[in-house]
Amino acid sequence: QVQLVEYGGGLVQAGGSLRLSCAASGGTFSIYGMGWFRQGPEKEREFVAGISWRGPVEDYSDSLKGRCTISRDLGTNTAYLQINNLKPEDTGVYFCAARTSGYFRGNYDRVSAYSTWGQGTLVTVSS
Repeated sequence: QVQLVEYGGGLVQAGGSLRLSCAASGGTFSIYGMGWFRQGPEKEREFVAGISWRGPVEDYSDSLKGRCTISRDLGTNTAYLQINNLKPEDTGVYFCAARTSGYFRGNYDRVSAYSTWGQGTLVTVSS
């Protein structure tokens, strides 16, 4: 069974950059792709970016497109999320998730497309 652990959250000033990591272990052969979501204070969980494992094909939310890049390292079964020009509204808990039930069907942005979630890492952007 796949397990995910996120790293890299913290406090950063507006305009700064952050690189989040998500390390997968256990049953990684079953991963078809991974995604990043975030949840701000009193907000619903929202899609940030997704990537297929074998393509790779990438997908981004409109709100962060141009400011973030998702990538993956098949050798270490790790997904990364680079976010640049951070804004206070980017504050929240960032979660990574893995899809193990087959290839994406254009549904990178759906919570239901993912079967395994990490515990999240907190990103706080100060103004």
